Amino acid sequence: MLRIRHQVDGGPEVLCAEEVDRPEPGAGEVLVRVEAIGVTLPTVRKLRGSTEPVPLGGEVAGEIVALGAGVTGLAAGDRVTGLCFTGAYAEFAVLSSAMASRIPDGATAVEAVALVRSGLVARGAYEAARPEPGESVLVTAAASAVGTLALQYAVAGGAARVVAAVSSLDKAGFVRGLGADEVVCYRDADWGGPYDVILDGVGGDLLGPAVRALAAGGRLVAYSSGGGTVEAYELLLRGASLIGFQMRAVALGRPELYRRWLHELWQLRDAGSLRPAVHEEIPLRDAVRAHAAVEQRRNLGKVVLVP
Repeated sequence: MLRIRHQVDGGPEVLCAEEVDRPEPGAGEVLVRVEAIGVTLPTVRKLRGSTEPVPLGGEVAGEIVALGAGVTGLAAGDRVTGLCFTGAYAEFAVLSSAMASRIPDGATAVEAVALVRSGLVARGAYEAARPEPGESVLVTAAASAVGTLALQYAVAGGAARVVAAVSSLDKAGFVRGLGADEVVCYRDADWGGPYDVILDGVGGDLLGPAVRALAAGGRLVAYSSGGGTVEAYELLLRGASLIGFQMRAVALGRPELYRRWLHELWQLRDAGSLRPAVHEEIPLRDAVRAHAAVEQRRNLGKVVLVP
């Protein structure tokens, strides 16, 4: 089977294609014939500065072709999606059965990788901010896979003002089409605040400006892999809060909530309240191009690899 491997230190240019044997599922795992792979920013970021080969993870979606020992509730032929932490960039991938969720009839694999993980992160980050109807919301990385869905959650949640922050105003028309009332650029000194809620998917140097754009009592939810630090005095000055959100904590610690959010996610998609955005479907062999699009922040929505 075809698999993409990361070789050495560097960026997307060090991804290479190779032919390897099909893997076998272990206990509690399923083997999926992959139809779509979602490229994630954390995986792209890990390639830079790494002195060892990086396991390529991401969302996968496809058909179960084999079950490992102890797997219950799933069967060969089921179409599922889930987050695969290694070996995701391949024609067949091993997925923990605990991470696998069924794809509803009528939905495509590409839709599933664009909607499920990104939608759950967007929902969780928005809920963590304890939003109230009529508040103002700023979403950073608004043209990303998570950002596009976070914008839509804010609109559906009754925010009085939803502002999209993007790396380039070339993306303004795209995010306005998803419901943003206004658009600001990271490079601008004035982000048009203050905001009651800021959902940050960038991190790093943007955390400081984000805190300074908060209203009194505002809440900044950080959910990116970009790290960063903030000055405690800036929070004290505004009586504001910085909240960290990680989807893994919900999936492992509150499985009943995770399942409810997952069910509601597909309901909102069916009702037209959530529209997953796909930047491009790129052949698996062209994984270099897919990583470059994400790393250079050119994507409008999810970048998807298709075997």
